[in-house]
Amino acid sequence: MSNLSNIDFENLSREDLISILECEKEDILKIMSLANSKREHNYVTYSKNVFIPLTKICRNDCGYCAFKQNPDDPDAIILKDKEEVLEILKEAEKYGCKEALFTMGEDADTEEAVKVKLDKLGFKTMADYIYDICKSTAEETSLLPHTNAGNFSYEDMKMLKEYNISMGMMLESSSERLTRTIAHEKSPGKNPKLRLETIKNAGKLNIAYTTGILIGIGETKEEIADSLLAIKELCDKYGHIQEVIIQNFTVSPGIEMENYEEPSLLDMLRTVAAAQLLFDEGVSVQVPPNLNYETSQIFLLCGTDDWGGVSPLSEDYVNPSSPWPTLEKLEKLTNDAGYQLKERLAIYEKYINEKYIKNPELLEKTKQTQKKINK
Repeated sequence: MSNLSNIDFENLSREDLISILECEKEDILKIMSLANSKREHNYVTYSKNVFIPLTKICRNDCGYCAFKQNPDDPDAIILKDKEEVLEILKEAEKYGCKEALFTMGEDADTEEAVKVKLDKLGFKTMADYIYDICKSTAEETSLLPHTNAGNFSYEDMKMLKEYNISMGMMLESSSERLTRTIAHEKSPGKNPKLRLETIKNAGKLNIAYTTGILIGIGETKEEIADSLLAIKELCDKYGHIQEVIIQNFTVSPGIEMENYEEPSLLDMLRTVAAAQLLFDEGVSVQVPPNLNYETSQIFLLCGTDDWGGVSPLSEDYVNPSSPWPTLEKLEKLTNDAGYQLKERLAIYEKYINEKYIKNPELLEKTKQTQKKINK
């Protein structure tokens, strides 16, 4: 049985977090109210983006994944040509999108089909290709690149920083045990040591970063607490984590975990409140609205202040069965909860400086774009 009376909410310990994550119904409203009391402002932000999967080939094979394709699939995205990417970006400009979200399967260039396509295009690695795509995006369109593509080496991240205003990767879980379960047993890239090293390297390189956890894939409350604390440790040390996503496992047709139970709404509320109470001011806690369409407003009452990336043009390729709400619907949900909807960039405003964006042309472009949405 949880006991909230002994919790130091100003300095949460692992045991405190576990108590929050296990709290019973009479305490849930209390922790929601406490979490919401940390809210810094009366608005909820979102980033208007276009979501482009550069490849859907992936070395990992997660039990919950609805994104990965096999190279022999006739509809598989092996590697998009730059001309196709730029065409999509030009269309996104018409919708007022500011963020070019590039995602792809992790370590896709370990697959022969991707290697062949990269060689044909004149690139050795996916990192080289991504760099070229982001450079063209920054120089030939009005959009600002954000890459979310799993683990990268320190040197690759250093290279990609030149043309990315921010980057991201979900930790998902710091649990080694989950690497021996259906969720991650066929996914070497989900080794938590590798993922924490990537997040750490982003901190060393002063890259504004998005990460988070995935709940409902077989983790324990103790493992949720450990995952949040692992992110908090890196956040406190480097100051580069701008937002933490609390994402719930959702069932998609055909996935290996199709018959698994999704996390309950109360489990989500406990986890969101725990994250909001744990992280310092200035770190946004986000719950994807398309995965919680009917219940998204209640997370605002737990202190969440960001909807994440929302696209008026492209689908959520990672969660294809969960379409994004329209911006009109998102604004209505936000206003009905007593808050204002506010657009942001893929990099939060406090990070728009020479430390986090060293490329002077990209920095100036980012500043000018920020001025436009501040009007």
